[in-house]
Amino acid sequence: MRDVAIIGVPLDLGAGRRGVDMGPSAIRYAGLRERIVALGCQVRDLGNISVPLAEQIEPPTPDERLRYLQPIAHAVRDLAQRVRDVVASGALPLMLGGDHSLSIGSVAGVAHNRRIGVIWLDAHGDYNTPETTPSGNIHGMGLAALTGRGHPLLTDVLGQMPAVHPADVALVGVRSLDDGERDALRASGVRVFTMHDIDRRGMASVMEEAILHVSVNTAGFHLSFDLDALDPNEAPGVGTPVLGGMTYREAHLAMELVAASGRLIGLDLVEVNPILDERNTTALLAVEFALSALGKRIY
Repeated sequence: MRDVAIIGVPLDLGAGRRGVDMGPSAIRYAGLRERIVALGCQVRDLGNISVPLAEQIEPPTPDERLRYLQPIAHAVRDLAQRVRDVVASGALPLMLGGDHSLSIGSVAGVAHNRRIGVIWLDAHGDYNTPETTPSGNIHGMGLAALTGRGHPLLTDVLGQMPAVHPADVALVGVRSLDDGERDALRASGVRVFTMHDIDRRGMASVMEEAILHVSVNTAGFHLSFDLDALDPNEAPGVGTPVLGGMTYREAHLAMELVAASGRLIGLDLVEVNPILDERNTTALLAVEFALSALGKRIY
């Protein structure tokens, strides 16, 4: 029986649009805990980490290259420490977001004192740095920071830098890259699977290769799932939608393959924005995908 610990991260300081801080509540409201319990898991909901509202902080300047750096750095360090303790207790940490900058903390916590793989399921590369970012939004820098590129407050969260090696990362579903991060990804060693690869090869082939890639010589892999990986017609409640994304069934198949691998050691569900959603559709999808990743089967 698996022990799952839920941690909410009501963080929207890393994003360009407000509202994603309500994502943890929306996902909980969609029945997450009860449905995981129904799978036979032991579930602890540890509540939310404390994150200040944007209205409580001095606003960034229009040309700032790292918007809200200090409060985000504080939040991800707090999260990393909590995740580290959850992992030490033998539980699988399940983070609810909140914008994708939270994964700087979640992955660092899962990776503490060990080598792990990461599957980053996302429409975007999240591989910008202060030098390449067009927006200054830190949710577009998370994967870069985890692989050692960026500001020290983000790259060295728990004294392990980089938190993960680029060669142990697979980026799946990407279809929107800034020029600077495209060049950096090509030189990084990160294994990139675009929507073109999924269209051409099929989701099963892509995910099987991604899972194998991040499992070699690692303790397992952390899955960081940005709901904008799906097509916005499927998941409308995200802040940075990009046409041409995964279908509902493709995403489900990806999660079923994750569960079948037996290698999942941490999970993020991020960028659920109830303000932009329709009847909590995107949060409901997040719950379904979590269940599949944790082992729910059709038959």
